[in-house]
Amino acid sequence: MPTVSAAHELFDTEVYLDLRKLLGTKLFVKFEGFNFAGSVKLRAASWMVAAAERDGLLRPGCTLIESSSGNLGVALAVVAAGKGLPFVCVTDLKCNTATLRLIRALGAQVVVVEGTDDSGSHLEARKAYIREKCADDGTYVWLNQYENPANWMAHYDTTAPLLAKRFPDLDVLFVATGTGGTLTGCARFFRDHQPGVRVVAVDSDGSVNLGGKTGPRHIPGIGASAPMPLIEPELVHDVVRVPETDTLRMCRRLAAQGLLLGGSSGTVISGALRWLGTHDPDQSLTAVSIAPDLGERYLDSVYDDDWVADAYGAATVAGWSFDA
Repeated sequence: MPTVSAAHELFDTEVYLDLRKLLGTKLFVKFEGFNFAGSVKLRAASWMVAAAERDGLLRPGCTLIESSSGNLGVALAVVAAGKGLPFVCVTDLKCNTATLRLIRALGAQVVVVEGTDDSGSHLEARKAYIREKCADDGTYVWLNQYENPANWMAHYDTTAPLLAKRFPDLDVLFVATGTGGTLTGCARFFRDHQPGVRVVAVDSDGSVNLGGKTGPRHIPGIGASAPMPLIEPELVHDVVRVPETDTLRMCRRLAAQGLLLGGSSGTVISGALRWLGTHDPDQSLTAVSIAPDLGERYLDSVYDDDWVADAYGAATVAGWSFDA
């Protein structure tokens, strides 16, 4: 077991789950929630902060500021606390209440931007707030996860090599699509080192990543209302778009068997099962999906029937059964 001297130094416990017994499909899931930030975002947060320090952008007296729908905010709060850095997380009303409380508990300041821009985007409103703060005060340092190459480099350097080592015969990798950091880092690595591996992007309905059409989305952490600059479509072998109701069903189905996963994890597993059902009916491929987070932060949303009924309609939860 690894020994670390700070919370942000623990990235990976290399836990994989074989879903053949639980879901009847040959799919291995790499769980990224077993660190002190509870998600895959700790890798990107640590790499971006280290790059800002190395490049001289982050100096004594500076304050980190970043836009996040949740998980990166927690991860940066962990890194900032470990390094003694002030941090301001700019989020919006879709952020889970538990996540907001967790970021504050870690000593960071949270700003909830209530408005949207002319297109109805919370993301652009959050960015506009940060640009204004940075223009007014030069001590603010915006890492800008949406364009920062350290975001994808974290996964090129760590996530993908671990997968390649554990699964030398890997055929297909399923990655959830948010900012594109995990997707691009893994896709670039396998392009350079194991070009036979197919990288499949899993996105949510309503996201405009990879040619999707804009639409309402309620589950934070996956998808985007504007194309993410880090995503390189030419590196992606296929795209699966998952309705959020399918995400809910997968999360509830796995919870009924003891696995409480986050919305992004439910989405990528749902998309992987759909793709494998079409492209690998005899289950001959070695397939892995990356589960970005665990489910405790979604107790007031994904796992709350009242929230689901308000967001998707009462018929969505009527008659649900997840015993098998």
